[in-house]
Amino acid sequence: MSELKQTDRVKPVIDNPWQELRRYTDARIAQGRTGVSLPTKALLAFQMDHASARDAVHVALQIDALADQVKAAGYSTIELHSRAADRTEYLQRPDLGRRLDLRSVKQLQEYRQKHPETVTVALVIADGLSSMAVQSHAAAMADAVLTRLENRGLSIAPVSIVSQGRVAVGDEVGELLGAELLILLVGERPGLSSPDSLGIYYTYQPQVGLTDARRNCISNVRPAGMSIDAATEKLVWLIDESMRLQCSGVGLKDQSVSSVALNANKNFLLPE
Repeated sequence: MSELKQTDRVKPVIDNPWQELRRYTDARIAQGRTGVSLPTKALLAFQMDHASARDAVHVALQIDALADQVKAAGYSTIELHSRAADRTEYLQRPDLGRRLDLRSVKQLQEYRQKHPETVTVALVIADGLSSMAVQSHAAAMADAVLTRLENRGLSIAPVSIVSQGRVAVGDEVGELLGAELLILLVGERPGLSSPDSLGIYYTYQPQVGLTDARRNCISNVRPAGMSIDAATEKLVWLIDESMRLQCSGVGLKDQSVSSVALNANKNFLLPE
């Protein structure tokens, strides 16, 4: 008995035998325990990740800094706003984040009158539920995609940056700009291990009122998830197929194959 007590004093945290698997995932597995509680280190890590997730939702997107990054890559921008007046209303009224306010609608209508030429691609950046993701990755993602599409000879509208915007707001922007293809970059709902996850939504022939069945989604674009290069490759494949089939969403199945996808299918429990 005295030997057991001595061991407990030396090592109060009881390890989980699955701890080795933690190097394969950010999920909270094999945290260990102290009595019936989490070890202090695991508890503090949880509190830090929870605070990061809250910050990702509530911290305002720095519009000017993002616009400067996009312009530095060689693209003009249009700054817009949804019908949600502020962050509180945005979180309480998802419907208001799906439509542009009247001033933004007029702004796009005036732009269209001055530039009646047809554009193929409209790229929209919306803060969504993670300004952190948009601030960190959206400009680089936009540059990577638009460079590929310009090299294919597709005409590009100015990049629209929408404050307090949700996914569906991109359809209204695309329709007002008369674009054939819509690419929306948006901050995804943050998880405790992924506060900086960027989502990409693609729509063929965007218009107000479309449902998610008409959109294709590429998720988890971030350094610890899908890389910008891999996401660009997947998106360009979807665009090519979309233009060939003249559809998007459930009618367009992602059958692209990349080295990233092949590696993801490997079972980490099996030896190489």
